[in-house]
Amino acid sequence: MTTAASRTGILLCVLLLTVVDTLAGQWGGRRRRAPIRKPVEAAEHGEFTFCRLQYRPVRREWLGTGWNTDYPDGDRNLPLRLSQLTTADIARNERGDPFHAVVSATEPDLYDCPFLFASDVGTIGFSEIEAVRLRNYLLKGGFLWADDFWGDYAWRNWTLEMNRILPEYSIVPLPRDHILFHTLYSVDSVPQIPSIQYWRRSGRLGTSERGAESATPTLHGIMDETGRLLVIMTHNTDIADGWEREGEDDEFFYLFSPDAYAVGINVILYVLTH
Repeated sequence: MTTAASRTGILLCVLLLTVVDTLAGQWGGRRRRAPIRKPVEAAEHGEFTFCRLQYRPVRREWLGTGWNTDYPDGDRNLPLRLSQLTTADIARNERGDPFHAVVSATEPDLYDCPFLFASDVGTIGFSEIEAVRLRNYLLKGGFLWADDFWGDYAWRNWTLEMNRILPEYSIVPLPRDHILFHTLYSVDSVPQIPSIQYWRRSGRLGTSERGAESATPTLHGIMDETGRLLVIMTHNTDIADGWEREGEDDEFFYLFSPDAYAVGINVILYVLTH
């Protein structure tokens, strides 16, 4: 969770900005079809582009849809709020809306993405060439954020894949004094954000999608010898649903979106400054 002051500040800013966004056509609430665009289409602008990793799932997870979980509204809303709550520049499309891209590990466009986001990662099974390409990408300065995977089975699947890609580096819990928790907002603990579907099914009370097995949300990382984060993973939480669903349900927004944006903006600012 963010500190009370940080959370209140984010909430007030996003509420004010939401009024403007509503008049202009706010995103969030219903899954919309979005044309898949490639990072190279925005690379010439030299601004931040939200890049999502497209992958082939090898198993299914309850409430997950594979690589496009929380797509496309989460990919639109986080850069939008980043541009409104900070001075960071973001890539925009022809209409001036936030530009976001989808890329697979085998595409040359991968290297146009300093930031790569992957969702529902407990379903991933990388091919040998994908593992090699992702390894090269990360060691050459890339960054990967894995989100929205719940429980022991998904954790085992994901960590086995990461051990194939970066076998020489350990997966470690990120200490609370790490700069990632304090880049802009002070985040005291990892928020547990459920999917809005689970939250509604639980009577608007539950946040742990796998019961006791997923009761504790965590943030782990993989760092190189210099301490630079190559990968972070938010386990037993769905941070991106706090971005995607901000315009769908007022109660869900108040409970979860400020913390989701605090984490997301901190992560992007870390990437842009490291």
